[in-house]
Amino acid sequence: MPSDQPQQPEEQSPHPTKKAGTWQSMVDSNKALLLRKTGKDTAHWAAQARAAGITSDSGLRAWMRDGFGVTGYAQYAVSWEMFGYPEFMLRDADELIDGQYANHPGLRPIADALLGWASSAEGVEIQMRKGYVSLHSPRRKFAQVTRTTNTAVDVILRLDAPAEGRIETVRTRADDPFTRRVRLTSMEQVDDELLDILVAALEQNS
Repeated sequence: MPSDQPQQPEEQSPHPTKKAGTWQSMVDSNKALLLRKTGKDTAHWAAQARAAGITSDSGLRAWMRDGFGVTGYAQYAVSWEMFGYPEFMLRDADELIDGQYANHPGLRPIADALLGWASSAEGVEIQMRKGYVSLHSPRRKFAQVTRTTNTAVDVILRLDAPAEGRIETVRTRADDPFTRRVRLTSMEQVDDELLDILVAALEQNS
C-alpha cells in the first residue's frame, strides 16, 4: 500500500565527483588562442593553407610563421585540423589513466587516492594526459601526478615552500616553476600531511 508520507529527496554528496578532462581542453584553448591572435578561426586557416598547397606539418608551420607571424600553440590548432590528431589525444580519461598504470597495478591505488581528493576538492580541475595527470586551479596548473619509477608516484608541485620533511627539490630548468615534489610508494602516504601540502599549492596558485 502506498505511503501517504512525502518522499524525502535523496541525500546529495557534498562533493560531487568531477569528470576528468582530456586533451580536448587544450584543443579548445589553442583554437581560441588562434582566433584571438588572428581574428580568423581554424577552418579559415586550414582552407587557406590547403589553397596555398601546404601538404606537411613542417610546411604549415613555416608558412604560418613566415607569412603571418603565427607561432606556437596557435599553429597546433590548424595542424591538427589538417593532418589529424595524435592517437592518444582521442582516448577518454579512463583509457589514459588505465594506460599509465597498466604495467604497474600496485601503484594504481596511489593515483586513485590522489584523484579522489582532486575530484572532491573545490576549485580543482583534473586533466588527463598520456603519461601523467595534471591538476589545475581556476588560475593555472599547480600539481602533476606522474609514475616516475617502477615503485613510486611523484606529486610534482608549483609550491613556494622549503625542501624539508617530505617535500623534496626537483632538478629542473631555471625557468620551470615546478621545483618541489613529494614521492609516494604506498597509498597510506596519501594522508592528511600530503593533502595539506596539496591544499597549500592550490591556494598559492589560485
